Amino acid sequence: MRIAILTNEYPPHIYGGAGVHVEYLTAALNRVEPGHHSIQVLSFGDQAIEEPNFSVRGIEPNCELPYHDPRHKKFSETMLRNLIMSGTLEGVDVVHCHTWYTHLAGCLVKQLAGAKLVLTTHSLEPHRPWKREQLGTAYDASTWVERTAYQNADGIIAVSDSMRDDVQELYGVSADRIRVIHNGIDLQQYSPTHDHAVLDRYEIDRSRPFVLFVGRITRQKGIIHLVDAIKHLRSDTQVVLCAGAPDTEEIGREMTEHVDCARREAQNPILWIPKVLPKEDIIALYSQAALFVCPSVYEPFGIINLEAMACGTPVVASAVGGIKEVVVPEKTGLLVPFEPRGGADDHQAHEPRDPEQFARDLAAAIDRLLSDPEQLKQMGNRSRERVEHFFSWESVARWTMDFYWDLVQA
Repeated sequence: MRIAILTNEYPPHIYGGAGVHVEYLTAALNRVEPGHHSIQVLSFGDQAIEEPNFSVRGIEPNCELPYHDPRHKKFSETMLRNLIMSGTLEGVDVVHCHTWYTHLAGCLVKQLAGAKLVLTTHSLEPHRPWKREQLGTAYDASTWVERTAYQNADGIIAVSDSMRDDVQELYGVSADRIRVIHNGIDLQQYSPTHDHAVLDRYEIDRSRPFVLFVGRITRQKGIIHLVDAIKHLRSDTQVVLCAGAPDTEEIGREMTEHVDCARREAQNPILWIPKVLPKEDIIALYSQAALFVCPSVYEPFGIINLEAMACGTPVVASAVGGIKEVVVPEKTGLLVPFEPRGGADDHQAHEPRDPEQFARDLAAAIDRLLSDPEQLKQMGNRSRERVEHFFSWESVARWTMDFYWDLVQA
């Protein structure tokens, strides 16, 4: 088969779970029946890789586009990249798109080249209303692009049962066009790694247990709620926040204000590392944390939980979306009940109905596990075992390739 992968993110330009997914999926697909398929990746950026049966080309428009609102600039540039992508591809059997950033290109390649259009559902725009803060009315346009793609796709890969249900509910996609294939993890790369030098480098006190957060500063990841929970934690617990790349200046300021407040009100050491860390450092932090916390208010899958679990670390997470298919309560961690506010189509819709109670529940779950070191150890072992059994990229790649074949031969 001739396969085209279209993506916003590809190494070295990765900032979210979709980019991680694409990085490892393409590598694993390239190992399935090597030499029998060609894989061409088109991405946003300046990448340039040429290997037998595998290539990566970054797309960087070199012209300025007019726009009425500065928040429309990113959308306009995205659409221009999509036009370039659609004109670049020919003679492909499958075009596989990741996130709305490449959906228009996929739709055009389906029409112009006759390729089968496959979408992987990493998230859905109607469930991310806070994006309007970044995009303005371009958020309505991105939602339109996404809806159009789902209505025209030949096949859809949902990364969780929850996402399958959302696709059917939002876009009326028939069940026979959807296949659930979970995200995966590189088990060799993400494994228990105890490197005390990394702790020393970031001034983490080795004599105290620490809980860890890793992720962007975005409303989706719920980091503000974790910060608000710190004052309810036992005072001997360190909190390490690896959090950078705020979605907007507003949420960046909000994060700073809440961290300053937590430092005044809590006795706990709070270490905020406001940048994206090297992967090897993140793995060492996952491995040496007492537990990992994922307070997301919306999470189609939550690949960061797999990363922590692969490193032998239990997880305390919100009981939302695909997280419920990854973390097994009382076995590999704890799930914290989450009731969204709902209602209006704005960034508050996915916020907890009672933020203070959610913060208290997060703290209670964290404290409960930290008070039982033996249970923590057992949960860590089970976490690694669960990832090994169910979430290898080799399995994900083979299931994905099988789906391609079913569509091409239909």
